[in-house]
Amino acid sequence: MDSDAFAAAAERYSGTIYRIAFHSCKNQADAEDITQNVLLKLFRTQTAFESEEHMRRWVIRVAVNECKKLVCSAWFRRSVPLEEYAQTLSLEGPEESALFLAVMELPQKYRVPVYLHYYEGYPVKECAALCGVKPSTMQTRMQRAREKLKKKLCEEEREN
Repeated sequence: MDSDAFAAAAERYSGTIYRIAFHSCKNQADAEDITQNVLLKLFRTQTAFESEEHMRRWVIRVAVNECKKLVCSAWFRRSVPLEEYAQTLSLEGPEESALFLAVMELPQKYRVPVYLHYYEGYPVKECAALCGVKPSTMQTRMQRAREKLKKKLCEEEREN
């Protein structure tokens, strides 16, 4: 990839990569590191992309894999409190705050698909491809994520 094409791709995808990483690892510094790693892999790749959409999917897939690698590391499991992450974001209202915290408490296998589907706008079938699972598995994960969110939010509503 030549430097002009890389600069354009970095400009176009760095925000998406960062949001996926931040949503997954809940830490600004780690999200920035993942963004740099993904962009470095993009620069070094020998892959001939067929289209912009092919490149976008490749970038998101690499970002998801980098997030998984970090989240599975022993170092990561001993750090990153959820409250620190929630305080770094400006949430507009208590409903959004409760929903956001409930989403962040989901296991990663539910949290990443919810982000890709509801925040990035990918259909379930494309989320499945990006996460490396079958569409039926992704539909099940999305359904379970919605059930877990509903249960969590109903419990919080009863407590208040």
